[in-house]
Formats: sequence, structure tokens, C-alpha cells
Amino acid sequence: MSLAPRAVLVHRTTEYEELVARHGTHGQAAFFLASRGRDMAEVAERHRRSRRALAEVTSAVPPAWRQARVERADLDRFLFAPEDVVVVVGQDGLVANVAKYLDGQPVIGIDTDPGRNPGVLVRHRPEQAAVLLASVTATATATATATGADELTMVEAVADDTQRLVALNEIYLGTAGHQTARYRLGLEDDGGVVEAQASSGVLVGTGTGATGWLRSVWQERGARLPLPAPTEDRLLWFVREAWPSPATGTSLVAGELTASAALTLTVESDRLIVFGDGIETDALQLTWGQTVRVGACGRRLRLVG
Repeated sequence: MSLAPRAVLVHRTTEYEELVARHGTHGQAAFFLASRGRDMAEVAERHRRSRRALAEVTSAVPPAWRQARVERADLDRFLFAPEDVVVVVGQDGLVANVAKYLDGQPVIGIDTDPGRNPGVLVRHRPEQAAVLLASVTATATATATATGADELTMVEAVADDTQRLVALNEIYLGTAGHQTARYRLGLEDDGGVVEAQASSGVLVGTGTGATGWLRSVWQERGARLPLPAPTEDRLLWFVREAWPSPATGTSLVAGELTASAALTLTVESDRLIVFGDGIETDALQLTWGQTVRVGACGRRLRLVG
């Protein structure tokens, strides 16, 4: 007997809630903001819009479905099931936060603050939730075409000690403080050519990440490589501020990775980290001599269009 789908509503603590938690009361938080030239009313209104959106989406879940709710800080402790339909209620970045914990479950992005969010990943309004959820049936979760979902490419890093990290936008390899990282960089199937480098780190990004950090580096470099589309099996990589010296080179500083290609990095310093989508607190820890392989992930994020 198959289980009914479960709607998992993913949200995050609002700025208002964080301020009140930090300062104790609404009045104290308002005084703090006023002393810095900000208006508490604006922050409170965004909080109310966010909570109204969450309530509207909750009420739109079909009665026969099961429900669960998870806050962003608890994602690493939440167990997603194959039959889940994930509804992200918030900002674009919240979709990226949840992506690495999923394995084929359809995701619906609900924008709680239209006009303030770019709406790249949270593409829908709260009032559309009922129609979207009704279209995602238990049988429809089997294929992307059945749910009208885009299969967004993800990037993964796998270390030689089996540590693994998956991200939707980009993966960064370097030092925790973005200081000089020392390593040997190479491309698989490139005749074994590697280069010793000292830089501010290496960034490997997807087409989804091409709307954020990856794009800023791409623009700064004036790169001739076209940015990948979110569903394209192609990644771009850039070495940030490579430093030429008698022992380090700058010939391998940018390129693209097709679906079967990978970038390899061997650590030549005491400690490097690998983190994804800007979350340094969830990082792989690498030490001298370890090697990490970065390329397109076999999993995709199924984002309902």
C-alpha cells in the first residue's frame, strides 16, 4: 500500500523574529533599528507577509496529504522521503539551501515578497499553491515531464576519503578566511597536466549559479566562455586571483566542464575547505596531500516551473 504524498513546507526565520529574539521585545528591537536609521514597521510588515504566505500555502495542501514543516536551520537533521513534495516558502536562496538534501523530489518555490526577491527559483505566488500541489500527484512524481519540472544541474565535490558535498549554485575550494590557498590543479583526461597554484581559491558553478557569485567573477574577467543555462550539463570554473611565482603558475585559471569532465585539486597546505552555496558552516575539511574531484552531479534538482 503506497503512502499519500507528504507536503514538506520549508521556511526560514524572518528578520523580525531574529531581531526580537536578540533584543527581547518588539520595543527594544524597534529602538535598536531607529538608532540606525531603519523603520521597524517595514521589517514587521515583511514578517507579516511571510507568515501570511506560509499560512496560505499550508491551507492549500490537499486534505488527504500528510504535512511536515521544517525551518532552514534544521534541514541537516530532517529526513526527506521519496514521496515528498517540497514547498519552499521564502527566498531564492532557500531553494539552494534545501537542494542538496533531496534526491528527485519535486520542489515548488513560493515567493513571499514579490519585487524584493529575483524570483529565479521561487517562481510562484502563494495563491497558486493549490493548483500546483494538485498537479503533483503520487504517480506524477515519477517523471519530470509529468510535473512540468525543470531538471536543474547541480555540482558536487568528492574527496579521496569519501567526503562529499553537493550544491545548486557553486562550490568554493580554498581557505576559510579566503586567504592564500596552495594546491595543485588539474583537469581529468588532460594528459595528466597539473599546475601548482597560490590563489584566493577556486569557484566551480552551475547555470543556476550564473545568476549570482559565478556571474560576478565571469563579468570581472570578461570571460569569453558563455554562461551555462540552469538545465545545461556544463559547469564553469575560475581560479580567483592566481599568484605567479617561481613555484606557482597562472596558466590554468578558467574553463568549462562538460557532464563527464572534472577538475581535480590536491591540497598543498595545512588546511583547505570546500563549501557550497555560500554556507561555510557546512564544509568539507581537507588536509595536506588530499585530493578532491569537482564536476557535475548525477542528481538534479526538480524545480516545478
